[in-house]
Amino acid sequence: MAGTKHSGSFIRSFALLILLAAVVAGFAWQQLQEFAAQPLALPSGRTSLVIEPGDHFGEVLGKLRRAGVGEGLDLEWKALAMTMRVASRLQAGEYELSGPMTPRRLLLMFARGEVVRYRFTLVEGWNIRDLRKALSAEPNLAHDGAALDDTALMEKLDRRGVSAEGRFLPETYFFTRGSSDVDLLDRAAKAMDEELAKAWAARDDGLPLQSPGELLTLASIVEKETGQASERPQIAGVFVHRLKLGMRLQTDPTVIYGMGSAYDGNIRKTDLETDTPYNTYSRAGLPPTPISMPGKAAIEAAAHPGKGDALYFVASGNGSHVFSATLDEHNANVRKYQLKH
Repeated sequence: MAGTKHSGSFIRSFALLILLAAVVAGFAWQQLQEFAAQPLALPSGRTSLVIEPGDHFGEVLGKLRRAGVGEGLDLEWKALAMTMRVASRLQAGEYELSGPMTPRRLLLMFARGEVVRYRFTLVEGWNIRDLRKALSAEPNLAHDGAALDDTALMEKLDRRGVSAEGRFLPETYFFTRGSSDVDLLDRAAKAMDEELAKAWAARDDGLPLQSPGELLTLASIVEKETGQASERPQIAGVFVHRLKLGMRLQTDPTVIYGMGSAYDGNIRKTDLETDTPYNTYSRAGLPPTPISMPGKAAIEAAAHPGKGDALYFVASGNGSHVFSATLDEHNANVRKYQLKH
């Protein structure tokens, strides 16, 4: 009987302990869920946190504290990370700390790799010098290609023997902090390859162009000559018409490109008479390489030029051009719009 009494007392005590433990666990779980869902008082302004490869959870938590995140005990953060099963899955990268944000949302952001993405825009009409200058000024890129000249850069991009001019598609490209400028250029070059191949395959019949490279060169000239977007096909049509007739293109942007750093903003008669591989007043046909990075619209215009018999155009003074089919008409337009006679 005595043994039975002691046994019953032990069982009741044990059951009470289990109940107490369950109550404590339930309370702790409730507290943890309330912590997980509470809004964080994040620092005002733009604050970011960088998780380095190999950072363990304690190091990340320390960075959060230094960034001004004061809510919760370290034990609560660690318990939450363990229950969410993300403690060992935090991805390296830069993260923006901005509200509204809860501890649960913050840890999910780290685990999913929702890193800050920057943008870099290649502008239509830029030449390779413009592009490389803009890349060098971008602080969030790793400048792996900065020490390479254009030839070495193209070799790095598996384009040995290809001119760097015009070979990168003007678009906005997104990247994360520390990405290589070479990787960004590789994406832009592949995008241009794809766009050019598509345009070449769908080009009009009978174009006086022998390769996708010549299409790109023509598009680069159209890009530099266009003042209003709607005129691109007409401008392309003038150059295509001239090429078919064997006339020289006589376009100032190619002369300017050939002058390089000697160009001071003005183009003079002596410049037009000085022969370079890019002087389309002194040489027939297209120049040896593109002179700029043409956008999709300029490439499309070169592949599908406007019809008509125009051989000349002159700037009207308001950003548009006046087109003409004969030299007499062109000279009259020059007197009217350029010389104001």
